[in-house]
Amino acid sequence: MSEMLLRTKLLVPLTRPNLVVRPRLIELLDEGLLAGRKLTLVSAPAGFGKTTLVSLWAQRLRADESNDIAWLSLDESENEEKRFLEYVVTAVSQAANSDHIMGKNALALLQSPQAPAISVLTSLINDVAGQQHSIVLVLDDYHLIDEPAVDEALIFLLDHSPPQLNIVVVTRVDPQLPLGRLRAHSELIELRASDLRFTSAEAAEFLNQGMGLNLSAADIATLETRTEGWIAGLQLAALALQGLVSMAGPADTARHVQSFTGSHRFVLDYLIEEVLAQQPEAVQAFLLKTAVLERLTGPLCDAVTGQKNGQATLEMLEHTNLFIVPLDDERRWYRYH
Repeated sequence: MSEMLLRTKLLVPLTRPNLVVRPRLIELLDEGLLAGRKLTLVSAPAGFGKTTLVSLWAQRLRADESNDIAWLSLDESENEEKRFLEYVVTAVSQAANSDHIMGKNALALLQSPQAPAISVLTSLINDVAGQQHSIVLVLDDYHLIDEPAVDEALIFLLDHSPPQLNIVVVTRVDPQLPLGRLRAHSELIELRASDLRFTSAEAAEFLNQGMGLNLSAADIATLETRTEGWIAGLQLAALALQGLVSMAGPADTARHVQSFTGSHRFVLDYLIEEVLAQQPEAVQAFLLKTAVLERLTGPLCDAVTGQKNGQATLEMLEHTNLFIVPLDDERRWYRYH
């Protein structure tokens, strides 16, 4: 392995104790793998437990030795084709540790100054095709990639991947990949925010067992409704409540639960750091000005912002998973969640 590559990027993240296991989602991931889907897309906004879910699944696959796991945690430094390819080839090579041949030629090609991506990937694909074990390649935080050449490299890998290779993309924003074609050819399985939200039972397990609270069914239902099953929201609520409900009676606990809203400082800090600060200034201004609206449509947003791109901005927010929900099939009315 090159000394210029960060080893920790290739490690499957550890999951914390008292995790909500979520067998219904593990089964969906298993189904995609067993059905031979080329791509598994896990796409949802920040705080929906994407990485936690996929890392738990990857650990289980590795434990039963049914698949080799190649994990790559991406950041902005992989927005360069050659560096991205070097990490991918190294991740796959280390995952298939039965010998030292896997990826050797591909890594050698990458040492040349003008290594063609297609040649590198062709060599890697041929190596994978000769393996008996299946390999699951997880690309985590793919939303940090905005280099078209990297997207093109991944498209080539998807188009020519052998049956032994399953690619998992974990992202906050849908990638620039041919999702429509993959979907039409039954080569894609998708997990979205609607799948990842906590159910009532999962919320109860998380709050009372995972976070050590002793909330009533009514209090749990209140928090689930207010957060719409958003995992980070439930965790922030639990952190806010932990010091308040330990000595409180049922009535006081219910009052504390009722007082928790999206304007709580824990929630605001999270949204500012993880969501708002990552957006361009124009998007930040749009979000702040339209936050007062209960329902959003293009002309209404134009009236509030003084701009003329309200509908296009709403469609962009939906595409990038920025906490917006369409209310009709024509995508004319939306609401924030």
